[in-house]
Amino acid sequence: MKHTIKPVKRLSNFAVNYFFVSFFILAFLGQGLYQRAQAGETDSQAVRGPGKKRRAEATRKRAKAKTVTRKLVKGKTMKRSVKTDAIASVATLPGLGGTRVAAKSQRLKGAVYYLASGHGGPDPGAIGHYGKALLPEDEYAYDVTIRLARALMEYGATVYMIIRDPNDGIRNEKLLKLDHDEVTYPNQPIPLNQLARLRQCTDAINRLHRKHKGAYQRMITIHVDSRSAGQNIDVFFYHHQNSAVGKRLAQSIHRSFTAGYKRSQPGRNYLGTVSDRSALYVVRNSQAPTVFIELGNIRNEKDQRRFLLADNRQALANWICEGVRADYSSR
Repeated sequence: MKHTIKPVKRLSNFAVNYFFVSFFILAFLGQGLYQRAQAGETDSQAVRGPGKKRRAEATRKRAKAKTVTRKLVKGKTMKRSVKTDAIASVATLPGLGGTRVAAKSQRLKGAVYYLASGHGGPDPGAIGHYGKALLPEDEYAYDVTIRLARALMEYGATVYMIIRDPNDGIRNEKLLKLDHDEVTYPNQPIPLNQLARLRQCTDAINRLHRKHKGAYQRMITIHVDSRSAGQNIDVFFYHHQNSAVGKRLAQSIHRSFTAGYKRSQPGRNYLGTVSDRSALYVVRNSQAPTVFIELGNIRNEKDQRRFLLADNRQALANWICEGVRADYSSR
């Protein structure tokens, strides 16, 4: 009996010791798992280490970002749509360093206008005097022309400035500085010879006219006349004798000036007229129906006020634009 009982007693002591050791180990591990569970950490995260945890957090952030994006996507899409529409309805105005003109209306959409200010480059045109200052025709004609270009573009028109100045945009000074850096579209140096200059201008217009074949196309050229200093004249409009379309445009602009003076100077008797002057080179040779505008006498003191003040130059451009819009609407 003793021989058989003794080994059993040893086995019991070993089992008891094994039981207690296992119990403490399991209790220790269980406490760690419980603490991790309380902290929100899964068993798989604990086993795989912090890398998995960081990936899970990154996934959570990406999901949150997608939710925010979905909330904003409608507004973001609308913003992009507005930007796209704006880009489709703006154009770059030459001489303003790439400044873009946004169209506020599409009333002139489909219309193509060629605008040419008189002279330019080595030829300043007529010269007036204001005190000791020189008043060069090409600078004042150019400023009214580029203001007209902006106004037409604001109504959705396609506009080509045929005479272009790389650094002179719209200027508000009374005295405009004379320079000689104007070029003919797209970037041709202007020759001094008058016939060569006029031919260059009309050739540029006619090339564009062929490019826009079938479109509504008009050409407007703006000048300042030179007569005796004592002769006060009004704004005159010329067209080709065989161009009924050119005559209609000239008459439309003339009506706009008549109404403009009636609003701004009710007691003034506006004496500007519309007539044919088919002998003028650009009127005779431009394929697009053409209106030739004389803004006044650059040597006359009263006429000088018409284009010395920036507000008056803007009014001239606005009235021309109003007549152009009326003509396009009645086509």
